[in-house]
Amino acid sequence: MPRLQTIDPSTATGRAKEIFDGPLKGKHFNIFKGMANSPAVLDMYLAMTGALSKASLSAKEQEVIQLAIGQANDCDYCQAAHTAIGKGAGLTEDQTIEARRGSVPSDAKLDALARFAIAINEKKGFVSDDDLSAMRSAGYDDGAIAEAVASFALAVFTNYFNHVNDSEIDFPAAPAI
Repeated sequence: MPRLQTIDPSTATGRAKEIFDGPLKGKHFNIFKGMANSPAVLDMYLAMTGALSKASLSAKEQEVIQLAIGQANDCDYCQAAHTAIGKGAGLTEDQTIEARRGSVPSDAKLDALARFAIAINEKKGFVSDDDLSAMRSAGYDDGAIAEAVASFALAVFTNYFNHVNDSEIDFPAAPAI
C-alpha cells in the first residue's frame, strides 16, 4: 500500500491536472500518482525523460540501464515497468533478464553498457579508467558516457521514489531471476 497520498488523475487540480491531462495523458501509473503530490517532482521527471529522449543512447540502451539499476536497487516496481517498457523498446525478454543481472552477453554493446551502469552504482560514480575504456571499446563516445550517467541518475531517482512511496505495481511482474 502506498505510503504517500495517491493523487487520482480524474480529481487532480492545478499543475498536477495539467500534467495528467497533457504529457501523462493515458499514462496514469501509480508512480506518477505518488509523484503528483508535488507537481514540481512530476515536472522534474518529465524534464529528465524529455531531455534523455534526445540522447544518442537509444531507448533500448537506456532501458538496459534502468533494468540493471532497478535490480541492483531492489526496486520491484521499476523491474516490472522497465521489463515491459524495455520489450517495447526492442529488448527480448531474455535481454531484460540479462540486463537485470548486470550483463547482456547476447549483445556486446549492451553488455558494456549494463556493466558500466553497475560499475557506476557499485563504485558510487568513481569508475575506473578500465570501465571507461570498456565503454569506448564498445563504441560509446564521451557524450554517450555522459548520457549513461544521466540515465543512471533517473533510475536511482525512480527506484528511491518507489522505495519511499511503496508504489503499488501496476505492470506485469518481472520474471524471477
